[in-house]
Amino acid sequence: MSLAIGTRLGPYEIAAAIGAGGMGEVYRANDTRLDRYVAIKVIHSDLPCTPELKNRFEREARVLSSLSHPHICALHDIGTNGHLEFLVMELLDGETLSARLRKRPLPVSAVVRLGMEIADALAAAHRLGVMHRDLKPSNIMLTANGAKLMDFGLAKPSIASRGTGSAGRFADLMTATIQHPSTPLSTAGTLIGTVQYMAPEQIEGREADVRSDIFALGSVLYEAVSGRAAFQGKTHLSVASAILQKDPPPIIIENPEVGLPPLEYAIRNCMAKEPDERFQNAQDVKLQLGWLSSHSALPQTPRRKRETTIAFIAMAAMILTLLSTLVIRELKNRPAAGSYGLTRFSIALPPQQELAVNNTQAVVISPDGKTLAYVAADKGVSHLYTRRLDQFESVAIPDSEGTTFPFFSPK
Repeated sequence: MSLAIGTRLGPYEIAAAIGAGGMGEVYRANDTRLDRYVAIKVIHSDLPCTPELKNRFEREARVLSSLSHPHICALHDIGTNGHLEFLVMELLDGETLSARLRKRPLPVSAVVRLGMEIADALAAAHRLGVMHRDLKPSNIMLTANGAKLMDFGLAKPSIASRGTGSAGRFADLMTATIQHPSTPLSTAGTLIGTVQYMAPEQIEGREADVRSDIFALGSVLYEAVSGRAAFQGKTHLSVASAILQKDPPPIIIENPEVGLPPLEYAIRNCMAKEPDERFQNAQDVKLQLGWLSSHSALPQTPRRKRETTIAFIAMAAMILTLLSTLVIRELKNRPAAGSYGLTRFSIALPPQQELAVNNTQAVVISPDGKTLAYVAADKGVSHLYTRRLDQFESVAIPDSEGTTFPFFSPK
């Protein structure tokens, strides 16, 4: 049975259920000794407490006790209550990456930051000889202090033994069907991990090492920025086939707001089919993403883009209004030499030009009313441009840098 509110496990009092995964149930509990809230993890009540599950549970405790990293969920304590074994872990306030991605993809800057934090956590684990083996969005918690890597229940020494037999048992998964796009594809007792994020060598039963975690990290980052799983299918077998034979669509197709080739390169490098063609360690991934961040190569977030677009439209409208006003004023002040029609027009300046509106006079029209002259700044340097009113493009006057107060000489 699930633990009832108020149940005591030693000094820990169950306060509420937080969630459940494939193996464990997690509860919010009060540590009565230190007057703080913690997370209590126990073996799932619907599962028989087999020696295999107990070993996995104990392995997670041993792994977590050896890891101390700001982006890895910390283990505080372990305990037993009768036949019930439990882990006492850091209580994280936030939501899982999988929950966030059900709403929308992350901004590119957030994906880069997420990748750096998880790569740093993996690098720390790998240095201690520990592979995670089940890296996926539901095992990443997003908090105010950054991402936290969770659930090391499948972790093992990074030097894998040969002949795991996974490929031989994969046929058992052939008829398993996805019930919902967000439903993870994992089956206890067959493949170790979650199929969507497995490296090809894991699916084929070949020897796996830390580069298998790097493949999973690339798959997670692809999903975070594109909003869709890198490898999809209706069955475990079709997903596995996609991992072995196909490459995900370009990220820009899935998310048109992303136009950053270095990020695409980094993610695809993580997801290379052959381990030798990937980043060889998680520290390299972190350094690559850090380079992206430090060189200000990241595109603006959607909100910043909207703000910039609104500002640009407002500026363009102001410039066009000013131009129209000046042209109308010039036409009105001309001596009456006949009947004239009122000409209405607009001018869109090239993106790199800004009208030199700080000058006393930035726009003039020729006495015959056929040509417009204006001063615009390009990269901070003003130039003189002319444009016939019956043409669509402006012409830059050579050697006119620093021009102010344009005028037409009288005929």
